[in-house]
Amino acid sequence: MTELVQLNFPENYQIRLKQAQDKLYIFCLIRKNWMIYTPEEWVRQHVLKFLMDDLGYSSSAIALEVPIPINGMRKRADIVVYQQEKPLIMVECKATNVPISQATFDQIARYNIVLGSQFLMVTNGLNHFYCVMNFEEKRYQFLRNLPMNN
Repeated sequence: MTELVQLNFPENYQIRLKQAQDKLYIFCLIRKNWMIYTPEEWVRQHVLKFLMDDLGYSSSAIALEVPIPINGMRKRADIVVYQQEKPLIMVECKATNVPISQATFDQIARYNIVLGSQFLMVTNGLNHFYCVMNFEEKRYQFLRNLPMNN
């Protein structure tokens, strides 16, 4: 059995897992389907619980693996939260063994040039970084947390 890493979130979220045919599966809250367990998916499902349970965003406002065309290639944003049909928050999830680096921020910044999200979150489940965009100055400012849905 895969060892599940305890992640750094406000609550101990109940993430549904099942074992079938010698494989571990994790239930996706947005897709409403069982996915093969990966360390990144473990982080993603915790982030979804955080966005919905702690910050109050509706599952209907959240999209996963949103296609982003960059230099003729199709990249994907892990999680995008929409507000009034505009991207509000974009999240980049990494597995717990992947350190958050400048390259991670460069990746989400490149994606956001296309997407235009107001807030960014980068996480490996252990370390979370939140930013607000300043589009005029083409930079981001770090925050203590993301805004709650009002």
